[in-house]
Amino acid sequence: MKILVAGAGATGGYFGGKLVQAGRDVTFLVRPRRAAELRGGLRLAGPEQDETIPVRTVGAEELDSPYDLVVVAVKARALADVVEQVAPAVGPGTMVLPFLNGMAHLDLLTERFGADRVLGGLVKVVATVADDGSIRQMNPLATMSIGEQSGERTPRIEELFRELDVPGYKLTLADNILAAMWHKWVFIAAAGVITCLMRGPVGDIMASPGGEDFALAAIAEAEAVAAAAGHPVPEKEHGLSVRMLTEPGSSFTSSLYRDVTAGLPHEGEHILGQLVARADALGVDVPLARLALLQLRVHDRQAR
Repeated sequence: MKILVAGAGATGGYFGGKLVQAGRDVTFLVRPRRAAELRGGLRLAGPEQDETIPVRTVGAEELDSPYDLVVVAVKARALADVVEQVAPAVGPGTMVLPFLNGMAHLDLLTERFGADRVLGGLVKVVATVADDGSIRQMNPLATMSIGEQSGERTPRIEELFRELDVPGYKLTLADNILAAMWHKWVFIAAAGVITCLMRGPVGDIMASPGGEDFALAAIAEAEAVAAAAGHPVPEKEHGLSVRMLTEPGSSFTSSLYRDVTAGLPHEGEHILGQLVARADALGVDVPLARLALLQLRVHDRQAR
């Protein structure tokens, strides 16, 4: 397949890089500054790896023909612009596979390109873009799930599964990708509430009196929204969230917290703002998420 990956940050860079390593035909859609950083190759560093991969890049003005697959792996704030930039790459047979947090992006992409082209997808990787432009993976976790929004096992989704099934991450073909996306959303929302409100990593929060009860309450809030939306979190996934977000001594922080403390643009509105809005519409009380959102909004006003 001819694949266009929009974005070469932590998500697009990591998974796109693994596809390139496996010999897939991948081009990265990037801005001029990122293109300059990638001229010497895309560096992937982290647990048991430190390698530089030659990659091909393209600017938005250079897109003039359809791709078989367009992977959208940008931050929410860039989505509206990227949707228009990738339009020339989306033809009648193109599949659009987004890897964004939350759910609202599906509505935007479906409205622009049609439900027949837009798939559901999610990835999990703890990685960041370092000052030198490299992608630094902070623990071995790396998974990808894909699926038709309808839940059908279509020939194209099975073909795409074979194309994306490469070393470097675990790939799953989900029977209910929308539920899986909801479950990821509530996890990252809970993680954002916990680490942003307490301004520290999980280990420090657990070492403080009341820290565990607070974390469990934040998890319960977020999961209650998913349940009200018709996507209750399975016990196994709930247990994983509890273990990861209450682990004594853990250095884990949410990507939302890392962006906020680094003074970078963040996805607070996309992750927490939309969750609070969904909670209001569903009649679910989420006081901790609402408080974290308020804190982020005050922070943003002060940072202007």
